[in-house]
Amino acid sequence: MTRTDASFEDGREGPLNLGALDPEDLGVLSSLAQDAVFPITEMTWRAGERRFALLINRFRWEDAGQERHGAERVRALLVVDNVLRVASQGIDRRDPDLVLSLLSVTFEPGEEGSGHVLLTLAGDGAIRLEVEALEVTLKDVTRPYRAPSGKTPKHSD
Repeated sequence: MTRTDASFEDGREGPLNLGALDPEDLGVLSSLAQDAVFPITEMTWRAGERRFALLINRFRWEDAGQERHGAERVRALLVVDNVLRVASQGIDRRDPDLVLSLLSVTFEPGEEGSGHVLLTLAGDGAIRLEVEALEVTLKDVTRPYRAPSGKTPKHSD
């Protein structure tokens, strides 16, 4: 019997479950959430729990098997904790059919660990979360599914 080294294809691709407590980690999380889409109805702020959450349809940028099975998305929770205030611009919150596209998640530091988490959306929309401390999680909650467009998102430079 001949043994060979394991390859990536031999492993199971598992769901993401990541946390960010500093701007560098948030950059990684942001790159994995880039181009996620979500209906405005899947955006929730629980002021009493100081938690803001989005249920997003995340493009699987980390998927090395796209040539085998095509472009995939997965439903994921993007959660920001320690939220004191929420503000938005360029979003019509009265339109229940509005679908938003997430471009990036960044942190603007303030004093003593506080600051703002900025969710930048396509079409000049943005959500600004005032936080006592940076704590963001991204967790896949379903199995991957074929992207309805069948394509990888593209950006013009």
